[in-house]
Amino acid sequence: MLADHTPDLGRVVMVVPTYNEATNVAWIVGRLRAAQPTLDVLVVDDGSPDGTGAIADELAAADAQVHVLHRTTKEGLGAAYLAGFAWALERGYDVIGEMDADGSHQPEQLQRLLTGLLDADLVIGSRWVPGGSVVNWPWEREVLSRGGNWYVRTLLGIQVRDATAGYRLFRRTTLEKLQLESVRSTGYVFQTDLVSRTLRAGLTVREVPIEFVERVRGESKMSGQVALESLKRITAWGLRERWEQVKGRPTAQKELVPSR
Repeated sequence: MLADHTPDLGRVVMVVPTYNEATNVAWIVGRLRAAQPTLDVLVVDDGSPDGTGAIADELAAADAQVHVLHRTTKEGLGAAYLAGFAWALERGYDVIGEMDADGSHQPEQLQRLLTGLLDADLVIGSRWVPGGSVVNWPWEREVLSRGGNWYVRTLLGIQVRDATAGYRLFRRTTLEKLQLESVRSTGYVFQTDLVSRTLRAGLTVREVPIEFVERVRGESKMSGQVALESLKRITAWGLRERWEQVKGRPTAQKELVPSR
């Protein structure tokens, strides 16, 4: 049985991708269900060898609002989210969310995003708007993240302060307009890709402040290869944007809604 309707938003599901998150998956799903009892949860496991998928199955067996999508290979964050989005769209959810399994995105702050979506097409839990913050990050990582987002804004010509953030909610109507079948981003650049597509479609993006907490259990999936992919793709998109502007065909973008 699926979750009750959330007032004003309809049926909501949070997609939680996992790979070797056996120490975190029950913990984060439990927090999410406690914080937002009316919402559904979809765990998308990429064949974790540490038994994450089996733990998720146990959670689903005990709770009708928890679901599991098993994938046989590890193809990247973007591929996992695309599979989860397809699952949710097929089942008629009105709002489809993203969040990490490692606790960096606090379920207790999800209400901020739900409220923000009332007058937006995509809402992002942002570290880099007033009121946002990070916990337990070395200064080098903060500089890297802030610098990367500055690069995104400058090159793509968008106003989003945290385009790389992974705590977000989409309306189903938004995802239906983004031509997801053409998305080729597999790593963390997937997040920037979908923000850019949303703005290019003339839709409204809102950022709300969150406190991002560095994981305390398990290993990070970020790597130099992932960062390089992001840099290459963002650079290519930015050059394409500039070329379109030179040719006199600027990309239409809707104004970013200020954060609350």
